[in-house]
Amino acid sequence: MLSICIKDIKIFFIDKKAVMLTFLVPITLITLFAFAFGGIGAKQKSKPIYLPITDLDNSSTSINTINQLDSLSSIRIDKMSLDDAVEKIKKGKIVGVLIFHEGYEDSMGNSGDMPIELLYDQAREIEIGILRSVLAGNLYKFQGKSQVNDMISEHILETYKGVSPGMLDTIMTNIGSFYNKQNGPEGSAPKMGSSLTLTPIISESDDRNLGLIQAVAGTAIMMLLFSVSSVGAGILVEKDAGTLKRLLYSPISPVHILYGKMLAGNIIAVTQLSVMFLFSWIAFGLNIWIDIPSMMVMIMSTAFACTSFGIFLASISQTEKQVDSMATIVILVMSGIGGSMIPLFVMPEIMQKIAVVSMNYWGIQGFYDIFWRQLPFTDVIIRAGVLFSIGILMTAISTFFYRRNILRLA
Repeated sequence: MLSICIKDIKIFFIDKKAVMLTFLVPITLITLFAFAFGGIGAKQKSKPIYLPITDLDNSSTSINTINQLDSLSSIRIDKMSLDDAVEKIKKGKIVGVLIFHEGYEDSMGNSGDMPIELLYDQAREIEIGILRSVLAGNLYKFQGKSQVNDMISEHILETYKGVSPGMLDTIMTNIGSFYNKQNGPEGSAPKMGSSLTLTPIISESDDRNLGLIQAVAGTAIMMLLFSVSSVGAGILVEKDAGTLKRLLYSPISPVHILYGKMLAGNIIAVTQLSVMFLFSWIAFGLNIWIDIPSMMVMIMSTAFACTSFGIFLASISQTEKQVDSMATIVILVMSGIGGSMIPLFVMPEIMQKIAVVSMNYWGIQGFYDIFWRQLPFTDVIIRAGVLFSIGILMTAISTFFYRRNILRLA
């Protein structure tokens, strides 16, 4: 029994790449989830929240409030037109926009609601929740001080009509300073009505289900990557079995053998994705008929990118075991940072920026554009174009390593 144990351990350590990947997988996943959930860099200073603002009131009061918001270290203001902001929200480029509607200045001093609106994408509600908590307290404080200062000014001007202008300014400054001291960050602003109206510009409806779209798109792409990696590994299986050598003796171009494998992988991948979306429609009611041309283009581009990735892994490996180990670590990492395992909107900002290197990211966002944002074909084709470009690049690299590694060892 001990001899068998020693034999198996020796066999395990023969393939040094596979051994390295065996230990590298859990280390990489621990690092990934530590970044995603804030375990690393938790003590670092948080970055300001990006806040687009549209000022439709364009009054001295609204400008003053915006300037006060801009002075906060926790917020980074970006003024833009309402049309631009709405377009960017629909395309997923920004979370939302804070709108100061006409009549904002006139509403100061009233106890009712003020015309301030936060327009947002419901898919980003976690980010909006954080932004709302920062805005609420500061808006109440700024508006409260403005109301009180207006009332103080009106009362002093009415009461001290005969006082010299210099003395009047001194009285107003002293009273204002006393109020600000009493109602600073630790104080409380006067009680007002709800000042911030939240309006989702993209929200869940009969044909929009955020959780379902995330589950279907994220899982489908991750499982597809695992499937096509096994198709790529088939090249190494045929090499070990001697089938590849016999194919090379036939009147077939060596590169055509590789492309034939890729064609088969693409057909399988398109079929797998199509079946997954059909199942989601039948079982869960996902409206896959909302934009058939866009969906088919995204399915084909995703299938092509994933298949080229599977062939790439096979071309840079020497054994099937290496392909399996490498596929596990790379696919899990891409799925983690790309949004298949963890939705992007719950990740830190740095992770959301890193996500663009993953095929999962472009595929998931493409399906979000179709089923959630319901963008036109001209917008969806951009994501598909990125995936096709990734597939072409991977194919070119795979062809080079196929000639160098696999054909030489066949």
